[in-house]
Amino acid sequence: MLWGEWFLCYMWIALNYTQEGARSCRRRVFRMVQQRKSTTIRKQQIIEAARKLIIKKGSEHLTVRAIAGVVNITEAAIYRHFKSKREILSFLMTHITDDMLQELENQSGTNSHSLETVNAVLKQHLSEIEQRRGMSFQVIAEIISLGDKKLNREVYEKLNLYIDRLKGLLSEGARQGCIRDDIDHGAAALLLFGMIQGLVNIWALGNYSFDLSGKFDGLWDIYKKAIKFRKPSEPASP
Repeated sequence: MLWGEWFLCYMWIALNYTQEGARSCRRRVFRMVQQRKSTTIRKQQIIEAARKLIIKKGSEHLTVRAIAGVVNITEAAIYRHFKSKREILSFLMTHITDDMLQELENQSGTNSHSLETVNAVLKQHLSEIEQRRGMSFQVIAEIISLGDKKLNREVYEKLNLYIDRLKGLLSEGARQGCIRDDIDHGAAALLLFGMIQGLVNIWALGNYSFDLSGKFDGLWDIYKKAIKFRKPSEPASP
Protein backbone atom coordinates (compact mmCIF):
# COMPACT_ATOMS: atom_id res chain seq x y z
CA MET A 1 0.00 0.00 0.00
CA LEU A 2 1.33 3.41 -0.99
CA TRP A 3 2.03 6.09 1.59
CA GLY A 4 -0.92 8.16 0.38
CA GLU A 5 -3.28 5.20 0.78
CA TRP A 6 -1.97 4.58 4.33
CA PHE A 7 -2.60 8.24 5.14
CA LEU A 8 -6.19 8.16 3.81
CA CYS A 9 -6.88 4.94 5.73
CA TYR A 10 -5.55 6.51 8.94
CA MET A 11 -7.65 9.65 8.46
CA TRP A 12 -10.80 7.59 7.88
CA ILE A 13 -10.25 5.58 11.10
CA ALA A 14 -9.42 8.72 13.11
CA LEU A 15 -12.48 10.58 11.79
CA ASN A 16 -14.86 7.73 12.58
CA TYR A 17 -13.32 7.25 16.03
CA THR A 18 -13.66 10.98 16.74
CA GLN A 19 -17.28 11.03 15.58
CA GLU A 20 -18.12 8.01 17.72
CA GLY A 21 -16.30 9.59 20.65
CA ALA A 22 -18.24 12.81 20.17
CA ARG A 23 -21.54 10.89 20.06
CA SER A 24 -20.59 8.98 23.19
CA CYS A 25 -19.64 12.22 24.93
CA ARG A 26 -22.95 13.81 23.97
CA ARG A 27 -24.83 10.78 25.32
CA ARG A 28 -22.96 11.00 28.63
CA VAL A 29 -23.64 14.72 28.94
CA PHE A 30 -27.34 14.17 28.14
CA ARG A 31 -27.60 11.47 30.81
CA MET A 32 -25.89 13.73 33.36
CA VAL A 33 -28.24 16.63 32.56
CA GLN A 34 -31.29 14.35 32.81
CA GLN A 35 -30.05 12.91 36.09
CA ARG A 36 -29.43 16.39 37.51
CA LYS A 37 -32.87 17.50 36.33
CA SER A 38 -34.45 14.41 37.88
CA THR A 39 -32.66 15.10 41.18
CA THR A 40 -33.89 18.71 41.21
CA ILE A 41 -37.47 17.64 40.46
CA ARG A 42 -37.39 14.94 43.13
CA LYS A 43 -36.02 17.36 45.73
CA GLN A 44 -38.80 19.78 44.90
CA GLN A 45 -41.38 17.00 45.27
CA ILE A 46 -39.96 16.09 48.68
CA ILE A 47 -40.05 19.72 49.84
CA GLU A 48 -43.63 20.16 48.57
CA ALA A 49 -44.64 16.99 50.43
CA ALA A 50 -43.07 18.39 53.61
CA ARG A 51 -45.04 21.62 53.12
CA LYS A 52 -48.32 19.72 52.71
CA LEU A 53 -47.74 17.59 55.79
CA ILE A 54 -47.00 20.62 57.96
CA ILE A 55 -50.02 22.54 56.64
CA LYS A 56 -52.45 19.62 57.03
CA LYS A 57 -51.15 17.85 60.14
CA GLY A 58 -48.60 20.10 61.81
CA SER A 59 -44.83 19.87 62.13
CA GLU A 60 -45.01 17.06 64.71
CA HIS A 61 -46.17 14.71 61.94
CA LEU A 62 -43.27 15.56 59.65
CA THR A 63 -41.25 12.35 59.35
CA VAL A 64 -39.21 10.83 56.55
CA ARG A 65 -41.70 7.94 56.40
CA ALA A 66 -44.65 10.33 56.07
CA ILE A 67 -42.89 12.33 53.34
CA ALA A 68 -42.06 9.12 51.46
CA GLY A 69 -45.75 8.16 51.62
CA VAL A 70 -46.88 11.47 50.15
CA VAL A 71 -44.34 11.36 47.30
CA ASN A 72 -44.99 7.61 46.85
CA ILE A 73 -41.33 6.61 47.06
CA THR A 74 -39.28 4.62 49.56
CA GLU A 75 -37.56 6.13 52.58
CA ALA A 76 -34.26 5.06 51.01
CA ALA A 77 -35.09 7.22 48.00
CA ILE A 78 -35.58 10.21 50.33
CA TYR A 79 -32.16 9.62 51.86
CA ARG A 80 -30.56 9.68 48.41
CA HIS A 81 -31.49 13.36 48.22
CA PHE A 82 -31.46 14.43 51.87
CA LYS A 83 -29.26 13.00 54.60
CA SER A 84 -31.79 13.58 57.36
CA LYS A 85 -34.98 15.28 58.48
CA ARG A 86 -32.74 18.12 59.66
CA GLU A 87 -31.55 18.71 56.10
CA ILE A 88 -35.13 18.69 54.79
CA LEU A 89 -36.11 21.32 57.36
CA SER A 90 -33.06 23.41 56.49
CA PHE A 91 -33.88 23.26 52.78
CA LEU A 92 -37.53 24.10 53.47
CA MET A 93 -36.63 27.03 55.71
CA THR A 94 -34.28 28.35 53.03
CA HIS A 95 -37.15 28.28 50.51
CA ILE A 96 -39.45 30.15 52.89
CA THR A 97 -36.97 32.87 53.85
CA ASP A 98 -35.75 33.30 50.27
CA ASP A 99 -39.32 34.04 49.17
CA MET A 100 -39.82 36.52 52.01
CA LEU A 101 -36.49 38.22 51.35
CA GLN A 102 -37.22 38.44 47.64
CA GLU A 103 -40.43 40.35 48.33
CA LEU A 104 -38.54 42.78 50.56
CA GLU A 105 -35.79 43.04 47.96
CA ASN A 106 -38.33 43.86 45.26
CA GLN A 107 -39.77 46.57 47.47
CA SER A 108 -36.31 47.96 48.26
CA GLY A 109 -35.80 48.48 44.53
CA THR A 110 -38.73 50.90 44.30
CA ASN A 111 -38.66 54.61 45.05
CA SER A 112 -41.42 54.42 47.64
CA HIS A 113 -40.69 53.40 51.24
CA SER A 114 -43.71 54.90 52.95
CA LEU A 115 -45.50 53.31 55.88
CA GLU A 116 -48.21 52.18 53.49
CA THR A 117 -45.61 50.37 51.43
CA VAL A 118 -44.18 48.56 54.46
CA ASN A 119 -47.73 47.67 55.49
CA ALA A 120 -48.47 46.27 52.02
CA VAL A 121 -45.40 44.01 52.14
CA LEU A 122 -46.33 42.68 55.58
CA LYS A 123 -49.96 42.12 54.57
CA GLN A 124 -48.69 40.08 51.62
CA HIS A 125 -46.60 37.96 54.00
CA LEU A 126 -49.58 37.48 56.31
CA SER A 127 -51.76 36.44 53.39
CA GLU A 128 -49.24 33.74 52.50
CA ILE A 129 -49.02 32.67 56.15
CA GLU A 130 -52.82 32.30 56.20
CA GLN A 131 -52.79 30.22 53.05
CA ARG A 132 -50.08 27.95 54.47
CA ARG A 133 -51.54 27.77 57.99
CA GLY A 134 -48.56 29.48 59.60
CA MET A 135 -46.16 26.94 58.12
CA SER A 136 -43.06 29.13 58.41
CA PHE A 137 -43.48 29.53 62.18
CA GLN A 138 -44.30 25.83 62.56
CA VAL A 139 -41.05 24.98 60.80
CA ILE A 140 -39.18 27.30 63.17
CA ALA A 141 -40.87 25.63 66.16
CA GLU A 142 -39.92 22.18 64.87
CA ILE A 143 -36.32 23.26 64.31
CA ILE A 144 -36.11 24.62 67.87
CA SER A 145 -37.51 21.33 69.23
CA LEU A 146 -34.72 19.37 67.52
CA GLY A 147 -32.10 21.19 69.59
CA ASP A 148 -29.66 21.18 66.67
CA LYS A 149 -27.29 24.08 67.31
CA LYS A 150 -26.06 24.26 63.73
CA LEU A 151 -29.57 24.32 62.31
CA ASN A 152 -30.67 26.85 64.93
CA ARG A 153 -27.79 29.07 63.86
CA GLU A 154 -28.79 28.82 60.20
CA VAL A 155 -32.35 29.89 60.96
CA TYR A 156 -31.15 32.62 63.33
CA GLU A 157 -29.00 34.12 60.58
CA LYS A 158 -31.81 33.92 58.00
CA LEU A 159 -34.31 35.61 60.33
CA ASN A 160 -31.78 38.28 61.25
CA LEU A 161 -31.30 38.95 57.55
CA TYR A 162 -35.07 39.39 57.16
CA ILE A 163 -35.23 41.75 60.17
CA ASP A 164 -32.26 43.68 58.80
CA ARG A 165 -34.11 44.14 55.49
CA LEU A 166 -37.12 45.44 57.40
CA LYS A 167 -34.78 47.84 59.17
CA GLY A 168 -33.52 49.00 55.78
CA LEU A 169 -37.06 49.78 54.62
CA LEU A 170 -37.77 51.74 57.79
CA SER A 171 -34.47 53.65 57.56
CA GLU A 172 -35.15 54.56 53.95
CA GLY A 173 -38.62 55.71 54.96
CA ALA A 174 -36.97 57.98 57.55
CA ARG A 175 -34.68 59.43 54.90
CA GLN A 176 -37.73 60.20 52.79
CA GLY A 177 -39.41 61.94 55.70
CA CYS A 178 -42.32 59.59 56.39
CA ILE A 179 -40.86 57.68 59.36
CA ARG A 180 -39.29 59.11 62.50
CA ASP A 181 -35.52 59.41 62.41
CA ASP A 182 -35.12 59.70 66.19
CA ILE A 183 -35.87 56.04 66.91
CA ASP A 184 -33.78 52.87 66.62
CA HIS A 185 -34.91 51.39 63.30
CA GLY A 186 -33.34 48.04 64.16
CA ALA A 187 -35.41 47.83 67.33
CA ALA A 188 -38.49 48.98 65.41
CA ALA A 189 -37.94 46.19 62.84
CA LEU A 190 -37.49 43.59 65.60
CA LEU A 191 -40.67 44.82 67.31
CA LEU A 192 -42.55 44.50 64.03
CA PHE A 193 -41.31 40.94 63.51
CA GLY A 194 -42.20 40.00 67.08
CA MET A 195 -45.63 41.52 66.64
CA ILE A 196 -46.28 39.32 63.61
CA GLN A 197 -44.92 36.19 65.27
CA GLY A 198 -47.01 36.72 68.40
CA LEU A 199 -50.14 37.27 66.34
CA VAL A 200 -49.52 34.13 64.28
CA ASN A 201 -48.93 32.07 67.44
CA ILE A 202 -52.26 33.18 68.96
CA TRP A 203 -53.99 32.53 65.63
CA ALA A 204 -52.56 28.99 65.43
CA LEU A 205 -53.35 28.21 69.09
CA GLY A 206 -56.92 29.40 68.45
CA ASN A 207 -57.24 26.87 65.62
CA TYR A 208 -57.05 29.62 62.98
CA SER A 209 -60.37 30.98 64.18
CA PHE A 210 -59.96 34.63 63.15
CA ASP A 211 -58.92 36.65 60.14
CA LEU A 212 -55.18 37.09 60.54
CA SER A 213 -54.81 40.06 58.20
CA GLY A 214 -57.83 41.80 59.73
CA LYS A 215 -56.49 41.42 63.25
CA PHE A 216 -53.13 42.78 62.10
CA ASP A 217 -54.75 46.04 61.00
CA GLY A 218 -55.44 47.08 64.59
CA LEU A 219 -51.86 46.29 65.65
CA TRP A 220 -50.46 48.11 62.63
CA ASP A 221 -52.50 51.21 63.43
CA ILE A 222 -50.88 51.43 66.89
CA TYR A 223 -47.41 50.71 65.48
CA LYS A 224 -47.81 53.26 62.69
CA LYS A 225 -48.77 56.03 65.11
CA ALA A 226 -45.63 55.30 67.13
CA ILE A 227 -43.13 55.52 64.25
CA LYS A 228 -44.78 57.95 61.83
CA PHE A 229 -42.89 61.21 61.30
CA ARG A 230 -44.77 64.31 62.42
CA LYS A 231 -43.81 67.89 61.98
CA PRO A 232 -43.32 69.80 65.29
CA SER A 233 -46.55 71.67 64.72
CA GLU A 234 -48.50 68.57 63.70
CA PRO A 235 -50.66 67.07 66.48
CA ALA A 236 -50.52 63.34 67.21
CA SER A 237 -53.22 61.21 65.62
CA PRO A 238 -56.10 60.40 68.00
